[in-house]
Amino acid sequence: MNDVVGRPGTRISLVLRVSQLVCAAASWLAIPSWSYSAFIYLYCSMYLQFLWSLGLVCVDIICLVTNTAFNDPGFASVVLVGDWCIGILSFSAATASAGVVILFKRDTEFCRAFPPFACDQYELSAILAFMAWSFIAASALSLFWFRVSFLV
Repeated sequence: MNDVVGRPGTRISLVLRVSQLVCAAASWLAIPSWSYSAFIYLYCSMYLQFLWSLGLVCVDIICLVTNTAFNDPGFASVVLVGDWCIGILSFSAATASAGVVILFKRDTEFCRAFPPFACDQYELSAILAFMAWSFIAASALSLFWFRVSFLV
């Protein structure tokens, strides 16, 4: 049970959580305006992921500072379900916003017609959202593996 890579309360878990926190915050800050519903959804999703990650970063730091193991299967289940829900929300928001960026940049050439629109910022926000999702997916996979290890 203790040899699961990235289990909560370890340095690897802390690195994954801080990475998703930073990517979610950067994606959230890169959105220039609330003009389109896909980006409003991305804005809300990244804010929620930021708050979730911040809470779990605090849990990891407390476990590392107090040198205690994270061995509660009930809390692990709650965190696992939360990771899955936040991961699904952030993935759907990232894909929706990436679709709008592709529509604006390539399909309709809207960005070329209106240069002050800041399409590059929208694109950067979508890329950072995918990065944040990849980190939360890795955390959720590690946590799932850790939770299953209680059953064995």
